[in-house]
Amino acid sequence: MRSISATTRSPRVGEKSGGDYFFVTEPVFSEMEKNGELLETAKVHEQMYGTPKNYVIDNLDKGKKVILAIDVQGMKKIVKSMGEKYRVITIFVIPPSMKILRERLEGRKTETPEEIERRVSIAQEEIKAAKLYDFTVMNQNLEQTVLDIEDFIEKKAKQRRENSHALRST
Repeated sequence: MRSISATTRSPRVGEKSGGDYFFVTEPVFSEMEKNGELLETAKVHEQMYGTPKNYVIDNLDKGKKVILAIDVQGMKKIVKSMGEKYRVITIFVIPPSMKILRERLEGRKTETPEEIERRVSIAQEEIKAAKLYDFTVMNQNLEQTVLDIEDFIEKKAKQRRENSHALRST
């Protein structure tokens, strides 16, 4: 499972294009958007992000699971555009508190104090949308959070297999 987005932001220390992101210029991003190459786009923290359509659909058609680390507006667009065809599962990862979120952002040492304030403010607004998701998990401990997400995905997959089998049996 892998998440990947196109973004106009500059790579941070340790990031390479083609890893978690495809780093592109604003004109390239605009062209991708205009040509319908992105499933969704959003301006987040003053940068443009988008989900490459072919990458996602090619992997899904191969039977692979694709995880998209996207914001609330991106989730809404993906659910609307992909619908039931690809059985989208939505998961909202919530911080234990705004204080801990702020400490985590400060600990990264990748953003200015102003950027941190903006991110915390946006997080406070986005948390209000958690009820729109299939599952909400608190990221208290990263390893446990990953296990909780994996368990939820497996439960959903099992439910779908059982429902599919029941439909074929009747």
